[in-house]
Amino acid sequence: MTQTHTADHAEAAAKFLHNASRATWHDQSLWFVRAKRDKAAQSLPEWEALRERASAIKMHTVTHLADYLEQFADRAAARGIVVHWAPDAAAHNRIVLEILQRHQVGRVVKSKSMLTEECHLNPYLEQHGIEVIDTDLGERIVQLRHEPPSHIVLPAIHIKKEEVGELFHKHLGTEAGASDPNYLTEAARGHLREMFLTAQAGITGVNFAIAETGGFVVCTNEGNADLGTSLPKVHIACMGIEKLIPRAADLGVFLRLLARSATGQPITTYSSHFHGPIAGGEMHVVLVDNGRSDILGSDDFRRSLSCIRCGACMNTCPVYRRSGGHSYSATIPGPIGSILSPLRDAAAHHSLPFACTLCGSCTDVCPVKIDLHHELFTMRSELGRAGQIPWSKRWSMSLASWAMQSATRFNWLGGLARTALRWLPRFFIYNPLNAWGRHRELPPAPATTFRQQYAQRKRQQTKSS
Repeated sequence: MTQTHTADHAEAAAKFLHNASRATWHDQSLWFVRAKRDKAAQSLPEWEALRERASAIKMHTVTHLADYLEQFADRAAARGIVVHWAPDAAAHNRIVLEILQRHQVGRVVKSKSMLTEECHLNPYLEQHGIEVIDTDLGERIVQLRHEPPSHIVLPAIHIKKEEVGELFHKHLGTEAGASDPNYLTEAARGHLREMFLTAQAGITGVNFAIAETGGFVVCTNEGNADLGTSLPKVHIACMGIEKLIPRAADLGVFLRLLARSATGQPITTYSSHFHGPIAGGEMHVVLVDNGRSDILGSDDFRRSLSCIRCGACMNTCPVYRRSGGHSYSATIPGPIGSILSPLRDAAAHHSLPFACTLCGSCTDVCPVKIDLHHELFTMRSELGRAGQIPWSKRWSMSLASWAMQSATRFNWLGGLARTALRWLPRFFIYNPLNAWGRHRELPPAPATTFRQQYAQRKRQQTKSS
């Protein structure tokens, strides 16, 4: 399932925060994953060198992308892989549908693929009479709930085990009230095994494609991509053009970074290499642009194409952890999604860059060293020039700009604000008309400013000398 509408992030986040216990649990669960990432990173003395290397490889690749795409297509074709080119999401969906219809496919099993979510492939195929079964456990859970994933690695992180138990009781016939994770996982395994055995085609995403060899790699922890492509005779791999790396020797750098950044594992349980169709079968790779070439042409945002979809920026982001992935109303939420989504549709996603605190934590954990908080700051300016900033923000920014252009005004207004914070009744600041204060608390107003404290210390130093 995919998002059917776009909402203001603040409004959507308020709905998520209405359930305080869920918001707290969501925050703590993701911070636990972030802590595992830190422990895994600290176990490698060469961690920062790996990040530097990965960043350099990605930037080299995107600046020579056309050449590497041609090389990959030629090498893949030599291995018996049918390569398709899709300029946009509509073309991608048509290509996939044509392949499935040619083979009279009625049911397809699909492993996790954010690109197919981006292209809205599931509902498109369902409209044409093809049943799509998401085989990743988290993806299957949200599919049964008719929801989009809320996280690119942990798609059902917003759902508690008791809710999964109710869902499986309704759809899979498990015992009422059952919430034991092992029991529920076994039930899902039995359910999905039937789907694997009766599907006529398998669809996967692509984590890394190697231009040198014409092969590609899919990383999973459940083995569902392997089973979904070894039983059916038709394998369709859907790939954004930015997933390329130049050489097989480069792959080890990214495999060491990906799982540690995503979940704190040394490596994913399955790193499956595909170099051609199975005996008597067909393998197709659909190379999708869908706006990536436009991003490639931007000096400010080109580095966002380096993303390897590890989700580390989401696990560390204080806004994402407390507002939930669905509050972004985008295929890819969190910091990286707050760059990619406005680049594709500024009108629909103009609120996302302003949800960021610019704390820089996302940049600190990014395994390929994307300067995320700098790009988010730049995106705000781009949205302003495009006229996509609401009047409330334009008015407040203009007022702040006017105040900061004069030291006298800045000091006078600062003193007035400190006095107001100390003496005004709380209701004047925290009331229904002040949306900012609904989920925030200002610190106590200081008695003196930094300038006053600095001047006082200078006087004291002068006297003591």
